Amino acid sequence: MDKKAIFDSVSNMEEQIGELYQQLGDLKTNLGEMLEENNRLNLENEHLRRRLSLTDEGTLEPVAEEEAVHGVMAPNRKEAMQQMIELGEGYDNLVQLYKEGFHVCNVHFGSPRGNDEDCLFCLSLLNKK
Repeated sequence: MDKKAIFDSVSNMEEQIGELYQQLGDLKTNLGEMLEENNRLNLENEHLRRRLSLTDEGTLEPVAEEEAVHGVMAPNRKEAMQQMIELGEGYDNLVQLYKEGFHVCNVHFGSPRGNDEDCLFCLSLLNKK
């Protein structure tokens, strides 16, 4: 092979590596978005399961039409929600999410923490209990 052919071959490989690097970056971005969406859907699922179990137990009434339309809670529902908050389930859920490698702070909520590094915002939130 002559020098020009070798140079062209190396240039071609460099372009291919650049394209692969771009594809890898896109894949990483998509994966991050999918992890965030998965986390959000898991939280929503858990919330709906709790709500369903409370409805089945009779502790919580099904959502009234007025609440669904206007966002106004019935008094019984407010009391049930207050009891849930007092139990500390939300705090426990945040701790679990943080242990699983996700941000729980208002700055980066739901996004994955890089290399399981600690986030001062998350830690300050979790230490407020």
